Amino acid sequence: MNPTYKHTQIGYVILLSMGVGIIVVAQLPSPYAARQALAATLALIALLFGTLTVEVSAGRLHWMFGLGWFRKSVSLFDIASVEPIRTSFWWGWGIHLTPKGWLYNVSGWRAVHIRLKNGREFMLGTDEPEALIAALLPFIRQQEREHRSA
Repeated sequence: MNPTYKHTQIGYVILLSMGVGIIVVAQLPSPYAARQALAATLALIALLFGTLTVEVSAGRLHWMFGLGWFRKSVSLFDIASVEPIRTSFWWGWGIHLTPKGWLYNVSGWRAVHIRLKNGREFMLGTDEPEALIAALLPFIRQQEREHRSA
């Protein structure tokens, strides 16, 4: 099934930081094996957490970092509400527990705050929150209509 929404945000700061880190590590006076291990670790972090892909398809909201080693999803029918939110500088980037639930992001300070019917909350960082919300709202409205008619 084709996704109704799919977007990959690139974490340029993360990727640049890891790249600079690799260059710095190469200049260290440490043993060669230690430098290679540290450089490989930084490269792995860049591959695993340098991008965040969010997709709405097949009745689910999916998100994954980088190559997909870390991925999660929820049923669209479990979503109670969505709203744009500005994340705090203190919440950082990556995967963090915040006062508003888990935050998954790679760049910037914009996100979509998602509340589930079971009360759980989380935020997905995105550079296009309006488009993600527009993809989710039809499912939420459909659920509201079905609930009212039941």
